[in-house]
Amino acid sequence: MEVVAAGPAQTSNAPAAGEKWALPLIVLIVGMFAVVLDTTIVNVAIPHIQRDIGASAKDVEWIATAYNLALGMVVPLAGWLGDRIGLSRLYALSLVAFAVTSVLCGLAWDLPSLVVFRVLQAVPGGILPVISVTMLYRIVPPEKIGSAMGMYGLGVVFAPAIGPTLGGWLLEHTTWPAIFFINGPIGLIGAVATLAVFPRIRPTTWPKFDLIGFVTVAYGLFAILLASSEGKNWGWDAYPTLILFATGGLSLALFVVIELEIENPLLDLRVFKSWVYTNSVLLVVVLMIGLNAVLFYLPLFMQEGQGYTALHTGLVLLPEAMALVVMMPIAGRLYDMFGARIPAVIGLVIATYGTYLLMDLSPNTTEFQYMWWTALRAVGVAMAMMPIMTAGLSALPPEMTGAGSGWNNVGQRVSAALGLAGFGVFVNAQQQQMIADRSALISPADAGSVPGLREALDQGVQGLYGIYAKLQVDVLAQTYADVFFIATLLTGAAVGLAFMLPHGAPNAAGQPARPAPEPSPAEESTGEPPSPAEPSAGGPEVPSERVPEPVSAGHR
Repeated sequence: MEVVAAGPAQTSNAPAAGEKWALPLIVLIVGMFAVVLDTTIVNVAIPHIQRDIGASAKDVEWIATAYNLALGMVVPLAGWLGDRIGLSRLYALSLVAFAVTSVLCGLAWDLPSLVVFRVLQAVPGGILPVISVTMLYRIVPPEKIGSAMGMYGLGVVFAPAIGPTLGGWLLEHTTWPAIFFINGPIGLIGAVATLAVFPRIRPTTWPKFDLIGFVTVAYGLFAILLASSEGKNWGWDAYPTLILFATGGLSLALFVVIELEIENPLLDLRVFKSWVYTNSVLLVVVLMIGLNAVLFYLPLFMQEGQGYTALHTGLVLLPEAMALVVMMPIAGRLYDMFGARIPAVIGLVIATYGTYLLMDLSPNTTEFQYMWWTALRAVGVAMAMMPIMTAGLSALPPEMTGAGSGWNNVGQRVSAALGLAGFGVFVNAQQQQMIADRSALISPADAGSVPGLREALDQGVQGLYGIYAKLQVDVLAQTYADVFFIATLLTGAAVGLAFMLPHGAPNAAGQPARPAPEPSPAEESTGEPPSPAEPSAGGPEVPSERVPEPVSAGHR
């Protein structure tokens, strides 16, 4: 994307009047919420889709895999497209495209058509999260960034948490196409609202497209995500898996070399010169790995190990979503008051303890325990996530916010895939070893030979099949508990990194929300800031798009 030096005019990019940024922020939240919700709500529906369209369990996984692969390839394009056609226009077009492709997914008649429509849906689905953060930094005053990011975080963290509940309810009362149709009106209404509340400024430049950079990063992400998704089916030591990992890594290394040499990089690597930003990306990656582990393995155990329905599982996990709703805005206010370090450290400590409690997972875990453990952990995640992301992006110059948002999304996408892939390898190995070890010790005559066997016999479980089924559930619980043990270690280790985040209110201490401009000679002589200059007709496109006029409901 074309990088433009920051100037005094760029500090006037927020609405001048009080709360005129609130309505545009709501539009951004709704769009982000719909996109992130789509991922988890589709995962809940996959068994129903498999049954209705008659696909195998292995083939139906491509509904999620194809979407993630396309998403990883599209994310790097978002910044360039924003510069090329304008952020506001791109946001509206992406919402319309997301609505249309979602409806197409609901109308799919077989698995191949559904996979194709999911790939098309991933194009706007990858663009919207990147440009949403960039637009947020353009419309919100610096002193309100923390509060705004706290509200915006509802789409980042609350949507995955509420997905199982909403998906379970829809599947209980309707059919699986409803999970796609629900995006139609949301996207269209959001697009109309975007045109109503955001200024429409036409771009005046055409930034050059970094084709080589796109090819290298797109293939690198595609190869690594594909190997991570299919490694469990192909074998982690199989040639296709190893070749994809090797070529993907080499392609990403080539991308780094290219981006450091060209004038207009697709994804600016200079954002990583800021340790605050780099540290924030590392912390977000750790939080996303733990969040995805909990969101994936806990509902899986509740349904496979304890026989919960999808709706029942969602209702049990509803307090987690409610805790996120309450804590996200509070976390934003805490950032505005104290900076990132205090809420991040406290939040990570709470999240670590909440994940530690999940290590007590067993076939006898009660609904109250699920609610308490996940809600407590959600409080910690909500308190830490947005202050961490806000501190990282605020450490960058305004013109690099888009690149920072892009790298944030790439990090979240890759860490989620690699994290679940790594946990999948661990789970498979643990289950096979524990099943083999405990099966060899099963002896109905000696009820103490296997943990839990005497209890099973006392409860009337008779025959080797019943004993083996009980053993499988016990092993499943122990394996997932070990996953949460690893997540606990990762989250606990992140506390040390959180101590390196900036401390103090953003506008009072060394980490301002946005760099303050140097006073001009006119300002020094009069003591008053000069009136902002109007952009010329032939001026560069990026400052025009990134310095919008005050937003109002009827402004165009």
